[in-house]
Amino acid sequence: MSYVPFSPKQLEVMRWWLPDRTTADKDGIICDGAVRSGKTLCMSVSFVSWAMLSFHQSAFAICGKTIRSVKRNVVVPLLTVMRSLGFTVEEKLSANLFEVTFEGHTNLFYLFGGRDEGSAALIQGMTLCGVLFDEVVLMPRSFVEQALARCSKEHSKLWFNCNPEYPQHWFCREWIRKVDDKNMYYLHFTMDDNPSLSEKIRQRYRTLYSGVFYDRFILGKWCAGEGLVYPFMSEERMLCDKPAGEAEEYVVSCDYGTVNPASFGLWGRYDDSWYRVDEYYYSARREGVSRTDEEHYEGLCELIGGRTVRTIIVDPSAASFIEVIKRHGQYAVQAADNRVLDGIRRTGTALKEGRVRICRNCTDCIREFGQYRWDSSGRDAPLKENDHAMDDVRYFVTSILNADEDGFFVGALSREGEEFFD
Repeated sequence: MSYVPFSPKQLEVMRWWLPDRTTADKDGIICDGAVRSGKTLCMSVSFVSWAMLSFHQSAFAICGKTIRSVKRNVVVPLLTVMRSLGFTVEEKLSANLFEVTFEGHTNLFYLFGGRDEGSAALIQGMTLCGVLFDEVVLMPRSFVEQALARCSKEHSKLWFNCNPEYPQHWFCREWIRKVDDKNMYYLHFTMDDNPSLSEKIRQRYRTLYSGVFYDRFILGKWCAGEGLVYPFMSEERMLCDKPAGEAEEYVVSCDYGTVNPASFGLWGRYDDSWYRVDEYYYSARREGVSRTDEEHYEGLCELIGGRTVRTIIVDPSAASFIEVIKRHGQYAVQAADNRVLDGIRRTGTALKEGRVRICRNCTDCIREFGQYRWDSSGRDAPLKENDHAMDDVRYFVTSILNADEDGFFVGALSREGEEFFD
């Protein structure tokens, strides 16, 4: 594993807890800001180093949204670095923990996933000397507060990192705005604080996001959504003609409605991009008459037109329509991944990268792109109107492209012990 020198802000994360620092009396640290700004690795290495030099035979927790994300984004790169520094690490990842030994000190680090409200029960009853929350804004408040309540040992400290969300998010209200009341040390990161990123890579990330996601993930601002959800889709270059010939494979995505419009998108893969080559869009209000499940199924079959489709992705709440498709036995069907904000972000990125393209003949989809707006009431959500084709596009991206983003890691550590903390 190769390293580049830490930036001044990353070094500050590494050193803030040392006894000779003016920040050593803080109860913890909060690092927020842009994506790919180098927060995760420097914070996790600092967390374990602090634990090993401050405690012996003690327990600590490293928390993420899921155990899988903790292992991928934090533990794998962290353990590589710790071993290179001379720490002895015994992995017990099947038990979701690892043991670290350094200069006569041995401690246990437990891994937790804070996926939902029920996750709080997982950490109850433990006594911890410190806890690290990776992407704390993705965890429910009940889980975070239960973990904080476990840190009852003298000299325990709290560690948080995150990308910003909307201003009324509980973590922004209770921690970012109250850093002094909480006796926390606060550092804000940008991509310029990650020295391993070239200017070319920084510019690439700047082009991936727009609107609220640009403000949050690139500028690192806690801001509310406003205006169009996909403002860049008003540009003519974002639309394309339907490709000639048959696609390599086909998928259909469905947002189902009886009173509300039903929107089905037919997607074809040509080389490395997916094109929305055709659509079925039926609005009972516009047409003056509702359609039954069977009539919508007939419309689905007409849209497919005898092509072989890999699967049909359907709004998970449309149980009756899913059952109709299953009963006919002609097509494979699956419930869509319906995470809204994450899906919108992934959809925007896929559209800007050209991994999904919208053909000009999909007129109702194009119309909705020009009308789909954020709720200005303060909720971190789009308005529930003009969103039917938008939902079926999102279902396709989250369920088929499966645009999971790998963690990006950067660090620079000397192998000579004391120099690591100079």
